[in-house]
Amino acid sequence: MSQLDTITLAGGCFWCTEAVFERLKGVTSVIPGYAASQVKNPSYEEVCSGRTGAAEAIQVTYDPSIISLETLLEIFWHLHDPTTLNRQGNDIGTQYRSAIFYANEEQKQVALASKEALEKSGAYKRPVVTEISPFTNFYPAEDYHREYYDRNGYQPYCQYVIDPKVRKLMKEYRKEVKEEYIS
Repeated sequence: MSQLDTITLAGGCFWCTEAVFERLKGVTSVIPGYAASQVKNPSYEEVCSGRTGAAEAIQVTYDPSIISLETLLEIFWHLHDPTTLNRQGNDIGTQYRSAIFYANEEQKQVALASKEALEKSGAYKRPVVTEISPFTNFYPAEDYHREYYDRNGYQPYCQYVIDPKVRKLMKEYRKEVKEEYIS
């Protein structure tokens, strides 16, 4: 087994991003939490106040010999709207901003190149506002946030917001999806 790598991504509600990324081949762990917080070990309520500077994010640990950072970022770009500042759908506030928190220079360069390619592709009419920043900290979310979609699929938020994202992944990135999730 090759050496694992970790990237921290923020693309709105971490329930949505976790549900998609945990289904990918080569991803060994997805932890929802709070990135870039100015407050040590913030709670969900503190993050929701918008006063911690934290973003709802996921830490994705993956095997680069199975899935590349480029592929993870391609999925990330298509999972949310990277042109909306501090908002994803009805979720509004700095905690819902779009961000890539890189751990090293290689991740930074891949993220910048990926963002540039997306902008040049014309996929979005508005500019991409995703922040690309150095990783500073990450605090895992409370246990009830983990695997939220898989444990609460009957909830309206899961059915109307997360389900379409998971279905889109299954359709567009089928070869990257773990066998147990393909029906």
